Amino acid sequence: MYHAGKDGWLFLTGGTNEVAGQYRPSRPLDRVLRRWRRRIAERVRRCRGLGARYLHLVVPEKLSLYEDRFDGLSVDPRHSPARRLGAMMRWSWVGRRAWIDLVGPMRARRGGAAQGGAPALHFRTDTHWTIHGCLLAYRLVCRACGAAPRTDFLERPFREFEAVLDIGGKLDRPPLETVRVYDLFRDAERVAGGRLIDAYAAAGRIGELHNGAHAVYRNRSPEADPRTLILFGDSCANFTPNGLTAMLAETFREVHFIWSTNLDWSYIARVRPDIVLCEQVERFLPRLPDDDFDLAAFEAGKLAALGRAA
Repeated sequence: MYHAGKDGWLFLTGGTNEVAGQYRPSRPLDRVLRRWRRRIAERVRRCRGLGARYLHLVVPEKLSLYEDRFDGLSVDPRHSPARRLGAMMRWSWVGRRAWIDLVGPMRARRGGAAQGGAPALHFRTDTHWTIHGCLLAYRLVCRACGAAPRTDFLERPFREFEAVLDIGGKLDRPPLETVRVYDLFRDAERVAGGRLIDAYAAAGRIGELHNGAHAVYRNRSPEADPRTLILFGDSCANFTPNGLTAMLAETFREVHFIWSTNLDWSYIARVRPDIVLCEQVERFLPRLPDDDFDLAAFEAGKLAALGRAA
């Protein structure tokens, strides 16, 4: 389900995650959010035992940011799950060290006429952020871990085209939206991982690849931050040249991307990174991971399934 707001803005309200329902007071969701607070604290402690800093980043839904464009939708952004979890995290020293608040900064810079024409942080007809939303999150991640952010990403090569995006595709008459896709990779290159990426690309099914995608990037630039970062994330991070993974790979000496918000502790213990970052989209907060992900086993299973389908 979706809601058509003002000026062509579309909002995801239903689906398997019942997105709009997450903005109503709910004891079951409050219990999940409290469990998230404990899980993040556990991750902080366990990463510290492995010599790593843990950071947690929730990408806000459009419902959490753009009530000025709702046009009759009865959703209260004050009940945003990310905002509620952020309030819980601020009660503890552990939480304050790990939590990167995006709701406040994105609301302050959400763009449009009220912001003097500042670029929008989300696409009008899509659930995903634009390059400007991603850049804001990237700068906050750099600030949280004391890294110097790159300042030239918007000067990198790009291509621009019209496309039907994810929410727009649900309409009877799908609208087109202008998309600008940057190629952010310059100093970083993929040096490991990528078995699933290459296999799905060879099969012409790269658009179907989500969970389990894995890539390792190395940046040999003398300007690169010398630390190693593991990023557990989703489609807002991704393995494409246009997302958060690419920005971080252009910043740190080594970046490992794993498409999963369920952590693989054996992988972390083997790599021994300096920083572990988990990025996740807000609507998936009701799903609490067990942190029992086995990347190698998952990857083998996906490759076998792809081979059987060939």
